[in-house]
Order: sequence, then C-alpha cells, then structure tokens
Amino acid sequence: MQTQPLSLRAFAFAVSVALLAFSDWANADPPSRVARLGYMAGSISFSPAGENDWSQARINRPLTTGDRLWTNTRSRAEIQIGGAVVRMHGETSLSILNLNDRIAQLQLTQGTLNVRVRRLDRSQVFEIATPNLAFTLRQPGEYRIEVDPDGNATEIIVRRGQGEVYGEGASYLIDSQQSYRFTGTDLRDVEYISSQRPDEFDRWSNDRDRRIDNSTSARYVSQDVVGYEDLDTNGNWRVDATYGNVWYPNRVASGWAPYRDGHWAWVDPWGWTWVDDAPWGFAVSHYGRWTNLRGTWGWVPGPVRTRAYYAPALVAFVGGNNFQLSISSGNVGGVAWFPLAPREVYRPAYTVSRGYFENINNSNTVINNTVINNYYNNTNVTNIVYANRQVPGAVIAVPTTTFVQSQQVSRAAVRVSQEMIVSAPVAGVPRVAPTERSVHGGAAQGDRPQGRMFERAVVARTAPPAAVIGFAAQQQMLTAAPGRPLDDSARRDLRPRAAAAAAAPVVTVVAPAQVAPPTALPPRVAPSSAGRGGDRRGNSDDRDTPVAPAALPAPGAPPEQRGRSEQRGNREQRGQQVAPQPAPPQVNAPAPVAPPQVAPPAPTAQPPEQRGRPEQRGNRDQRGQQVAPQPAPPQVNAPVPVAPPQVAPPAPTAQPPEQRGRPEQRGNRDQRGQPAASPPQPQSVPRADPRDQEPKPAAAKPKEKKKDSDEQKRDEENRKEK
Repeated sequence: MQTQPLSLRAFAFAVSVALLAFSDWANADPPSRVARLGYMAGSISFSPAGENDWSQARINRPLTTGDRLWTNTRSRAEIQIGGAVVRMHGETSLSILNLNDRIAQLQLTQGTLNVRVRRLDRSQVFEIATPNLAFTLRQPGEYRIEVDPDGNATEIIVRRGQGEVYGEGASYLIDSQQSYRFTGTDLRDVEYISSQRPDEFDRWSNDRDRRIDNSTSARYVSQDVVGYEDLDTNGNWRVDATYGNVWYPNRVASGWAPYRDGHWAWVDPWGWTWVDDAPWGFAVSHYGRWTNLRGTWGWVPGPVRTRAYYAPALVAFVGGNNFQLSISSGNVGGVAWFPLAPREVYRPAYTVSRGYFENINNSNTVINNTVINNYYNNTNVTNIVYANRQVPGAVIAVPTTTFVQSQQVSRAAVRVSQEMIVSAPVAGVPRVAPTERSVHGGAAQGDRPQGRMFERAVVARTAPPAAVIGFAAQQQMLTAAPGRPLDDSARRDLRPRAAAAAAAPVVTVVAPAQVAPPTALPPRVAPSSAGRGGDRRGNSDDRDTPVAPAALPAPGAPPEQRGRSEQRGNREQRGQQVAPQPAPPQVNAPAPVAPPQVAPPAPTAQPPEQRGRPEQRGNRDQRGQQVAPQPAPPQVNAPVPVAPPQVAPPAPTAQPPEQRGRPEQRGNRDQRGQPAASPPQPQSVPRADPRDQEPKPAAAKPKEKKKDSDEQKRDEENRKEK
C-alpha cells in the first residue's frame, strides 16, 4: 500500500530536479569576462556580432562572441582579454569565435597577431583558428601568429611558452624559441624557420607589455579587471579609512561625474552598455563602485583576491515610461542614471542565476550576502536609500533619442531638479528598446575589408557555438520587452526561424582522435630558397639553418667501402648546408703475385679505400672550406715476377681484403695523421711501395738449380758407359 506513494514521490522529485536543471540550462548566465578594444592607431573597422555592416571602431568598446575587427594598412589595435593581450598589425582580420569564462577562441584569416598571455588557468583554453591549423596556447608566454594574405600558410613563432598545433590528421607540440611555417591543412608541408629578429611591430608590443608589467594599480585591483594599467598615469591611489584603497582621477573637468563622458550602446547578451570616452574609463565603468568623498569622486575597486565579474554598467536608472525632460524644443522623454556606491546591490537587466547574482556583486564591492539574497528574491524593492543619488551633479539625464542613437552624453546632458530626482522611481533597467544604430554604437561607416577574407574556412580544435542571430531578427521581441535582452531559451526558439545577417564562420573541427594533447615536435625541415619566411628574414641567424643529410653510399656497397674522405667532405661546415664532395680520381692498386700479364684497365668506379693518398689530401675538410679534388697522379704498376708466359686472367670486380696492397692502405690512412691498420698479408705478396723505392731485378737462383741438375745427369750417363 505504501509502495505507490513512495514511487509517486520519487517520480515527482525526479521531475522537479529535471525542471530545475532545465531552468538553469534554459537561462544560462552570460560570460563573466569580456574583451576590450583598449588601443587604436590608424583606421580600425568594426562589425558587431551577427551584422554585415562595418563601422568605425571606438575605444573601450566591449567585444564578445561574433564580433569582428579589421585593421587597415599602417594601423594597429590592442584587445585585452583578462590575463591576455592580443595586438593586431596592419591588414589583419580577426573574429571572436567564442569568448566565455572557459575559452577565448579567436579566428585569424589574414595578417599578424602578437599574443601575450600573463595568466592561463588550468581550466581555461586560449585558441587561435587559422586557415591552416588551430593553435592552442598551453602556457603563459609570448606568441606571434601570421597568416599569408592568400591564406595558404601560417607561421607560428613561440618566443616564450609552449603551444600545440592541430591540423587535419596531425598535431604537434611547439616549444619555446621554436618557429614553424605550415602550408595546407594536414600539417605535412612544414618548414622550420630561423628565429625572427624583432621588427617595429614587436618593439611596439614590448613597450605596451612593459606598461602592464610595471603597473602600480595591479597591487590594488583583481587581476581579472580589464584595463587597470591605464589608471597609473591618469590618477593616484589614496587610502581611505572607510573604503581602503581608492583611486582618484586627475584629468577631469570641473563638475565631472562618472558615466558622463561617453555613450550607450546595445551589446548582446548584456543589453545596454556604457562605453566611456576616457582611455582609463573601462575599468572604472565595469568593475567596482564610485563614491563621493568631500566633493571628489573616487573609484573603489572590489576585493583584490576575488575573480572580477564584468558588468555592462554599474548604475541605477531613474524614471520610467513617463519620465520627461524639458529642453529648448519642449518636453521630451528622457533617461537618467547615477553610479552605484560601495555596498549597494547591482541588479542586472538580463536573466541570471542566483550564483551569478551573488558573484557579480561580491566581486565588485564588499556587501552582505543576506542583502544580496533579499534583492534577488524581491524584485520590487523600493525603500532603498542610494548614497550617490543625493550628490549634486551625480544624476545624468539625456533625451531618449540621445540614449538610443548612441550619441555623446556630455553634449546632450540636461540638468534636472533635485525634487524630480527624488520623486522619480529607481529601476535596474531603462524601459527603452534599441535600434540598429544602438548596435553599432552610433559610429560612422567604416572601411569594408577587401575581398572575402572573413569567409575563409578555418581549422579549429574546439567547436564554436552557433552563429549569433542578427539584430533584425531580434528586433520585434526586443521591442516587446524594452530594455531587456533575450535569454537563451528565446534565442533557441528564434534561431530556426531567423538567419543571421552576417555569414556564419566556416570552421572545420579536427577529429576527436586528434584532440589529445600532442607530445611530438614538428619535423625539422630546412627552409626552401623560395620560402616566404626565409625571404623576409635576411638578418636571421644562419646557425639556426638545418643541415641537409649526407649522401648515402651506393646500394649494396659493403661497409668497408665507405671512405672517410667522402664522409668528411660532406660534414657540417659550421651550420652551413654542404653538398657531398665528388669522388676523386682513381689510382690502380698493384696486382697480386701472378704470372706475367697485361695490366687490367682501370675500373670505372672503385671503392673509397682504393683512393691514393694525394687525392685524400686534396679532398680533406679544410676548416669548413670545400676544396676541389686534386688531379690523379700517373698510374704506377706493381713489379711483375719472372714466369713462363701466360694469359692474364681477368681482373676481379671486387678484391677480397687480403689482396689489397700496401699502397691502398697508405692512401686510405686516417686523415688525422695516423695510418690505418693493414690486414695480414700473404708471404708471396711483395711489400715494396712503388712510391718509396725502385723495383729490383729478379733473383737467378732458379736458373742455377737447373744447371746443377744437368751436370749430375751427364755424370750418371758417363758412369754407365764405363
């Protein structure tokens, strides 16, 4: 009887868990980190995620998944991503394939990047996808990645650190101080390139790195705060008894207030985002809190040892649908806001989980968790006393048109009375729907990149997310709920019915079997004379040039026929590639003891040990200099003993070791000055050296023995006759 209720309760519990899991999955939190366009020089073009139009890039623009950048000729840009900095050279195309708390995945289809990674957690991935390969950074360090304008080759230079390259069917590990050039997507065509001398782009990157390494502000902020190094030269730090370390800007106009010099833009997935005009304005706009101490504005960072969470703007909005401003043309709808003070709760306009809500507040200020939970559970909290709302000049108000069109706030700001500010309600989101101009941040039209480089296919190790839906497909739903971005469930419902305005990136993900981290280094192949890397590096160190392998002996040659002269003639000459030495002229060896015969003709090719001493000296390695072989000396024949006339047998094609005369052994002596050991010689072989002495006439002993025998025969015949 109790089995059924227990089963029902278990089923209900399982369903509730599934619904809770589905709810968390359907309303996934946005990333806690973002990229920043922190430096520009020259003409930089920008295209927001899901869009096909290009506009002029603006400093401090937050960048996220789907955004694209293009640097024109003689232009540069710097992108900051948490503990990494990516610098773009001129004529470089860069897209952000994926950016969240775990991965930073960039797409480089043309141009040059200098990447400096100061910190890389074990759970984080930093990947660069190119037309030829996917490059994953394994360690903090300094890297240079360059893709040819035609997209056919990619150079990877690891100055410090370690990385992995993945292709279609192969993967390699690249260590520090290693440089390679890969052509194609299978990593078979690889060229080792010598270390590149730093060029002007590298020197500029190093100067920018020194600003970060020597930053004073790094002591007072979390290492995840983006742009803190810009605070060093634009303000000073002081210690306050209440808030601790506080930063005060020193280059602001009289009456200045936070969130005044800049504009509002619609950045998916966070919604309305503040873009500050000051070079130092990124960190103080998206992290920490502002306070007014004795009439001076100071920025209070969050806890130093806490991972910082990015926020689009740490402000509270004043007014509602009926909020009106009085301007010269009459009353118009308006939007107003003021900065949050320390220990005040920030309520995002986008849907987030409880954990995200707690983290984004705890990481940017010191606040009680009980207060945070009360705000998260109760969305209609109205009895809040905001400290900065009472500060004169803290509330900034502009017409709605200025807000939506991403126009300059300081030029259109309207003064409002204190009575209006106090009477207007406070909310976490402005009830204003974005327009297409809001997505581009009100920037003017930018230069469109030539060609279709952003449509090139790239190789990736990690599959990127689905293409971002363009604003046109979202506009109807955004208008229905003004001021609030779409959550993940709404995006999934919209994706099958909507097409992105911009073409989705073409990505080839390597096979799962290749995802395992490689351990082998690329093959060290000598650069070809026509290689682009070698041509551009005329000042490279020649000692890094690999040496071509020495020529091998003819197939089937016995080991004793491998002469020392060939090996030493083909040795490495102080790092220079050396062609094998030609074989020196041949010297005939003395014939073994045999009846008189005609000297056989010299063979067309003789083993190395049959080369005389003069040739070896002419072909000796002379401190790395290649020396032409000396001409062969006249052929010297060995002495021939007296014997009845016979027909000479044919000369053997290969003589056994015991038939090699002393002249060959001396000609094949060790070139270090020690003669080579000679094999045992038969007693019948003459040991005279034709180069040391003249031949002697043969002895007459055989003739005398014959004469004695005849005389004995005649004596015996005489005795018989008697």
